[in-house]
Amino acid sequence: MPSKGVIAAGHAETVRAAAAILEEGGNAFDAVLAAIFAACVVEPVLSSLGGGGFLLAHPADRGKGEPVVYDFFTQTPQRKIPAAESDFHPIVADFGTVTQEFHIGMGAIATPGTVKGLFQAHRDLGTMPMTRLIEPAIALARDGFTVTELQAYLFRVVGPIYMAGAASREIFESSEARGQPRRAGETMRNPAFADTLDALAREGEALFYAGDIAARIAADCHSGGGSLTTKDLAGYRVIKRRPLAVDYGESRIYTNPPPSTGGILIAFALELLKHIDLGHAAFGSPAHLGRLVRVMDLTNKARVDSRLHDADEADAAATLLDPALLAQYRAEVLGHPHARRGTTHVSVIDAAGNAAALTLSNGEGCGYIVPGTGVMLNNMLGEEDINPAGFHNWPADRRLSSMMAPSLALDGSGGMAALGSGGSNRLRTAILQVLIGMLDFGLSADAAVKAPRLHVEGGLLSVEPGFDAAVVDRLAADYRETTRWDRLNLFFGGVHVARFDAARRSFSGAGDPRRGGAARVV
Repeated sequence: MPSKGVIAAGHAETVRAAAAILEEGGNAFDAVLAAIFAACVVEPVLSSLGGGGFLLAHPADRGKGEPVVYDFFTQTPQRKIPAAESDFHPIVADFGTVTQEFHIGMGAIATPGTVKGLFQAHRDLGTMPMTRLIEPAIALARDGFTVTELQAYLFRVVGPIYMAGAASREIFESSEARGQPRRAGETMRNPAFADTLDALAREGEALFYAGDIAARIAADCHSGGGSLTTKDLAGYRVIKRRPLAVDYGESRIYTNPPPSTGGILIAFALELLKHIDLGHAAFGSPAHLGRLVRVMDLTNKARVDSRLHDADEADAAATLLDPALLAQYRAEVLGHPHARRGTTHVSVIDAAGNAAALTLSNGEGCGYIVPGTGVMLNNMLGEEDINPAGFHNWPADRRLSSMMAPSLALDGSGGMAALGSGGSNRLRTAILQVLIGMLDFGLSADAAVKAPRLHVEGGLLSVEPGFDAAVVDRLAADYRETTRWDRLNLFFGGVHVARFDAARRSFSGAGDPRRGGAARVV
């Protein structure tokens, strides 16, 4: 029997939900929606209906147009309450080797876009009833699922958030150790969330943005130190954007455009690399890694280039991809040989040629569960990375920027790869390395995902094991500090790839082991 498609995601249950939909005749967009609803159950630290994200959709039916990005990321509130009245406080997350301060509370909540984005994509692209697409998630929330080692680790890291209130503890507290978050092997249920999903499937997105849920969020923010109002929720809109496109070798890469930054930085790096022809070097060789880290350095430099910083949203892509600016940076690559957060991603390609890459984030969560819903809202206003002007200084009613970069690579023969990653600022270098692994070095999706990675930022070179030690030593000489990891680590992202090989008429996929990934050909 011919294959119906491939799914890659951050959890086996997420993949299973999408696979069931493909098996029943649903398309890639039906499957990605079923997957993301399931992810909100089984990947609760990384995804939530209370957050926001992006879907890069490539419809096979040309009547529906070229690839499009659905931007349903979070929006700043329309009004700002005084900082002294805001419920906004720090917690310390313990990663084991380092700690990091995050800010949570009602004052950290930005207007969520996930529910509206998923329903908009379903209206435009779906073929199966929403009630069917949400069924797998309802069953998981009601019947329970087994907490994985990765999820248990994430619970430990952000334990102060998930143990912050009684409503959150009711869902996330360990049944074996009171006061501690769920442990690996425990069964976790969220019956209130199952009821919420069931109601959304029947009543639609209005329940969240104009109905009882919206009213409760607004009332709790008003009394509890948050900025969200019913106007924020009722006024939220999904934005459809034209993807940023860049040609690389025989492929065209589509990715997330401005105002988000991850896609444009990936495109910038690809433009610098495209005339170097990495494929003539061996993977992991000095030529490969030396050029790669130099491009990472220059991409970091471009992030703060005044010409990009001063450009408005409409001009940002043209500014950074301007041939003169690229020539300047490319000359530095060729002339000087050189020896960020809770996010999940789903990629799906179906047999008809539809492709979907969806990346979703809730920040770390703000600690507030909307009463009776089982849904934790985001803490995006407490994210230092996307509040460069400082906390409480955000502009009102603006779409927040993100590093998330769901991407699609199309080749001239009809082959394609859908991919994306979590990993805060590292996700852009993770996606870049997987892309060049497949396109320059001819690696399979699985080999490209499992290949060792490196990341350069702020004078620090971070390297996974698997590269030749002498090559790494040569690279390290040019950096003030080098961290050599002893195993593959979620620090380096979590790239989940769905791929179709037109020549072989075959599907393949890879879920990143760094983030508990799974993949399945249906």
